[in-house]
Parts: sequence; structure tokens; C-alpha cells
Amino acid sequence: MDRNECAEKVLECVSITYKKSVSELSLETSFKDDLGGASILMVGLVSLIENELDVLVDLPTAASCKDINELVDKVEELL
Repeated sequence: MDRNECAEKVLECVSITYKKSVSELSLETSFKDDLGGASILMVGLVSLIENELDVLVDLPTAASCKDINELVDKVEELL
């Protein structure tokens, strides 16, 4: 899976978890500033990424990401 495919999948997962349309999101979307940073939603996001991409991103790693781009980087490292 290349970077673009990975980014698309992560954006889809964020969209589903945070109930936003993909068009409202970008790689620069901040979890804290733009999405409210709810930790319970991050738990759901990590679970969805695990199911969709078959990769285990631990919660502290995901929660440390300031934006979607950083999360894509972490997921890509694990693929």
C-alpha cells in the first residue's frame, strides 16, 4: 500500500469515527483543535484502523499525533 492509499484509508477512518465528511478533513486536520480531541473517539479510531488496515497502532502512539498526517506516518511505519 502506498502513502496515498494509506492516507485515504486513515482519512476514511477518521471521517467515520468523528462523524465528519472526508471533504471536511485534510492531512493537516488537528485532532485537538479541529476535532475536539475526545479520547474516547481516539479509542474507536485506533480500533477501526486495526480492523480496516490490519495494523496495530497502540493508543498512546495514536493519541500523541497532533494531526492526521502524523497518524498516517505512524500507520505507514507499521504496515
